[in-house]
Amino acid sequence: MNKRQSRIFAIVATGIAAVAFLGLTFYSHTRFDDLTNAADITPEITHGKDVWHKYNCINCHTLFGEGAYYAPDLTKIAQHRGEAYLKAYMRDPSQFYDEQRHRRLMPTQDLSEVEIENLVKFLDWVSKVDNQGWPPRPILVAGGSLVVASQGTESGAAEAREVRPVRPDSDPRAIGENLFGTAVPVCTACHSLQPGVQLAGPSMAGMAERAAQTIASPDYTGSATDVEGYIRESIVTPSAHLVPGAMFSAEGTSFMPNTYAESLTEEQVDQLVAFLGSMK
Repeated sequence: MNKRQSRIFAIVATGIAAVAFLGLTFYSHTRFDDLTNAADITPEITHGKDVWHKYNCINCHTLFGEGAYYAPDLTKIAQHRGEAYLKAYMRDPSQFYDEQRHRRLMPTQDLSEVEIENLVKFLDWVSKVDNQGWPPRPILVAGGSLVVASQGTESGAAEAREVRPVRPDSDPRAIGENLFGTAVPVCTACHSLQPGVQLAGPSMAGMAERAAQTIASPDYTGSATDVEGYIRESIVTPSAHLVPGAMFSAEGTSFMPNTYAESLTEEQVDQLVAFLGSMK
């Protein structure tokens, strides 16, 4: 290829790349409203966005991976934690973390109830944006350290995030073990499989024994009569019985998402029950 041919090739290649870039940019702009569910944006959601900026949440947190990276990415937090948890957390974060133990403590912002309500609506809208799978894994907090789900490398508490390898068979317990790490919201966002490691929810280690003790307790308020029934009830109607502890419920509502009855099939719930019932 001589100089003239090289020059022509460079000009043509640049032109093609420029046209492709402009075309993709134009196409993206035509899709933004659908991808972001723009039709669902209400004045409350807009106010929630203003609250996000007013209190400089981005100085610590990130949305869609953009922000300060000091605290977790909150892109999917509304799915991982749920409305009841988020509202209670925003009212008083100190109830969920111990400053001396965890060192990192979210400051109490003294948000009004309206600000909290609308900020949660904004985060819920954010969680439903079609962001092509970003972030690729939930970025969470455990023991005062940032943890990337399924990667047990950043702290001892991160080991609690790991889901044990699935056995290569059709055992419902194996399938349930996989669901524990893949269901939406992902169970590992709040529950550890390690004894004594408490995250946003109680550890699942010893679940079978605790379930039997709970059913036998006079304080039990649910309707289950056996261990499997209690675990199933905890998944599909989590507020039927509230586990004691300020971190697990508020105003008679469990922080456990109540959407699994819709997002999981009956068979999948049975598989999760089989797995959790095997946690001795």
